[in-house]
Amino acid sequence: MSLSAKFRLGVLGSGAGSNMVAIAHAASAPDYPAKIALVLSDVANAGILNQAASLGLPHRHIAPGQFRTKLDDAAEAAYIHALREAQVDLVVLAGFMRVLKGQFLRAFEGRVVNVHPSLLPAFPGLDAWKQALEHGVKITGCTVHFVDQGLDTGAIIAQEGTPVLDSDTAETLHARIHEAEHRVYPAAIAALALGRVALQGRRTHLRAP
Repeated sequence: MSLSAKFRLGVLGSGAGSNMVAIAHAASAPDYPAKIALVLSDVANAGILNQAASLGLPHRHIAPGQFRTKLDDAAEAAYIHALREAQVDLVVLAGFMRVLKGQFLRAFEGRVVNVHPSLLPAFPGLDAWKQALEHGVKITGCTVHFVDQGLDTGAIIAQEGTPVLDSDTAETLHARIHEAEHRVYPAAIAALALGRVALQGRRTHLRAP
């Protein structure tokens, strides 16, 4: 597959960008079916932008506007314009700390995915690894899912379990969940790029190659 023919990813993040880096490393393989076309952040000094710069990836900061937890209308329009201008096929959320709704999800209907640090539907929302530890579960993990209007409620694409050890702290558990994310997210994106993910209602099925 030529580079120009690869599935184009628009990555949105607010933090350090470790999942973006994992995807970029996967995409550096000649046979990986996708490439990062643009990295956007709502935080001007976010690590994800520094990581993108070091990897030679197109990147931009777009201010989120007046709200704390979502994009305002002008910012949302700016994100949509930038992603369309980059001709992205899939919007990949990688630690993006803004809720996306309405106009944005209509603009990229069925083409927005996220990775969440729990085995959904358990422990949606913030600090899911802390929720799991405090709840006393023995297994947690991460979930790649489509993004819909709810909070971490979209159809599940892939999951990987992570054992909760008796010795775990929130930090050590979070670190191991991150390791799982770095495996499962690039693999799920590759499956989407190859058209192998079929959605039927709330269930997804992986087609044979």
